[in-house]
Amino acid sequence: MFNKRIKIKQLLSQEPDSQEVTVMGWVRSFRNNQFIALNDGSTNNNLQIVAELGKFNEALLKRITTSVSLKVTGLAIPSLGKGQKLEVKANTIEILGDSDAEKYPLQPKKHSLEFLREIAHLRFRTNTFGAVFRVRHALAYAVHHFFNDKGFVYLHTPVITASDAEGAGEMFRVTTLPAGNPPRTEDGSINYKEDFFGRATNLTVSGQLEGELGATALGEIYTFGPTFRAENSNTPRHLAEFWMIEPEMAFCDLEDNINLAEEFIKYIIRYAIEHNREDLEFLAQRLADEEKQLPQDKRSELGLLEKLDFVLNNNFERITYTQAIAILLQSPAYKKKKFQYEVKWGIDMQSEHERYLVEKHFKKPVIVTDYPLGIKAFYMRQNDDGKTVAAMDILAPGIGEIVGGSQREERLDKLEQRMKEMHVPAEELWWYLDTRRFGTVPHAGFGLGFERMVQFVTGMSNIRDAIAFPRTPGSAEF
Repeated sequence: MFNKRIKIKQLLSQEPDSQEVTVMGWVRSFRNNQFIALNDGSTNNNLQIVAELGKFNEALLKRITTSVSLKVTGLAIPSLGKGQKLEVKANTIEILGDSDAEKYPLQPKKHSLEFLREIAHLRFRTNTFGAVFRVRHALAYAVHHFFNDKGFVYLHTPVITASDAEGAGEMFRVTTLPAGNPPRTEDGSINYKEDFFGRATNLTVSGQLEGELGATALGEIYTFGPTFRAENSNTPRHLAEFWMIEPEMAFCDLEDNINLAEEFIKYIIRYAIEHNREDLEFLAQRLADEEKQLPQDKRSELGLLEKLDFVLNNNFERITYTQAIAILLQSPAYKKKKFQYEVKWGIDMQSEHERYLVEKHFKKPVIVTDYPLGIKAFYMRQNDDGKTVAAMDILAPGIGEIVGGSQREERLDKLEQRMKEMHVPAEELWWYLDTRRFGTVPHAGFGLGFERMVQFVTGMSNIRDAIAFPRTPGSAEF
């Protein structure tokens, strides 16, 4: 069998006993025509292959350059060099794929993250992105593990939908109509009745509304899938295509929702620490080296692993929106006019406000509740004060909002009135309103942007480095 091999991570955990092994991977470096650093992606640690002088054909050795793929069979013996306890003394070396060293973009030197985004198809081969995407995998696995153990049902909600759950209007249209000359109605508007679905459709901005349908029958569900925003926002915090985790729970209020969200965040962080410690230690050192270039006041007070441990070991601060605004108005930053955006009751807090609360005032994650009615979506439950809704955001150090959620408005009359005020067409959401007509219950849910969580756990400063192939304005390469 060709693929009878041992992964390098597994081999490096064993004791060398002159056992015969077969390894495969890509060459990171080849020095002195004798020592090959081989990596197969299972770990950032390279395996040293020793090609005994005089044993191998010179023509073969000349072909061994950076990124060449090899199959090596040999004996696992104690290593005389520093850094690892074993190496492989090669008996046979087979080249599986050549690589032109002069043309290969990833030379053995430090590359900028901006450059690596331009060659995203190859950046997985770097230590930084090898670590990031192994951690991303661990977090994704932990998501399913958490909800499965709690009895949630994994619901696949549609990617193509006719509804705009957020009421944002910034959506990617899905159509088979000719772009240059679509059919028109008598009033000149596009006639979507001739389109594939017989109506205007778009890529989903959220699976929440469909998730509520599942929760009001199955009790507790979660979605985990791609969502899309046609928001022309070229920042380190925004993507046009990203992944969302959206649980919805029947028989659940705002406090239940908050408790679940905090438990969930801590669970998946703990899972990554327990299963990807080596990768996180590498990323922590990378971040520490990067921050040495920054002025003292721009550096994080805690290292990456200390920050994650701090989140695990402390309860999140819980305050109302009204309390948050009061804190901001009394802050030195506000009094010294350091905020770019205004602060007053009723604003939709900006990232600078959220980060002040988290990083300067409380110095830990903060859960803000009871936002003004006017800045939140139509489906959020109205509080008795007539001014606020039972909403909550979780704010995290370094990136601001990481979770947004609410108790949903289960009262049909209140929901219909709010939809009317916000010009949300009730006739198009008749199916959503049916959940309030036929056995309505208190229910709640939240959405967590997965890439922001990956950012938080890995310490990457740009969200484009938390997803394999970032989709941003003007960029849909790879």
